[in-house]
Amino acid sequence: MGGCTHSTQDQALHSEGEPNPSAAPTSSLASRKMPKSVSISKQLASIKALRKGSDLEKAIATAALIFRNSSDPDGKLGKPTAKTLLQTQFRNFTEGQETKPQYREILSELDEHIENKLDFEDFMILLLSITVMSDLLQNIWVQIMK
Repeated sequence: MGGCTHSTQDQALHSEGEPNPSAAPTSSLASRKMPKSVSISKQLASIKALRKGSDLEKAIATAALIFRNSSDPDGKLGKPTAKTLLQTQFRNFTEGQETKPQYREILSELDEHIENKLDFEDFMILLLSITVMSDLLQNIWVQIMK
């Protein structure tokens, strides 16, 4: 289910008003050149277009940066890396879901993915699929409705 490339991500994350996104020091390309030890919050802060961004925009940018920091030079994420990210960066949504048939089906689809790597679009679909079926989301809805 590809279609998402680094260039589209760079266009979405580059600084507003910059004439040349590939030369923009605040683009996601610039964050790609940052050492992995640079925190996501510092990488987000370096993206000029997000300085006044909404919480939702920053959340999506955070997911994009985590993906980019973990992906290979071709902008793909290996299945083992994707599973590690789920365990380390998404554990509150995945914790306790192992016994749910829907969760096992999602992971099974990941294992059966034709390519051995995921692009950004596939990764986001994976995150959203897990989010929608998670107990944490259900708990969030209950708390909001109180």
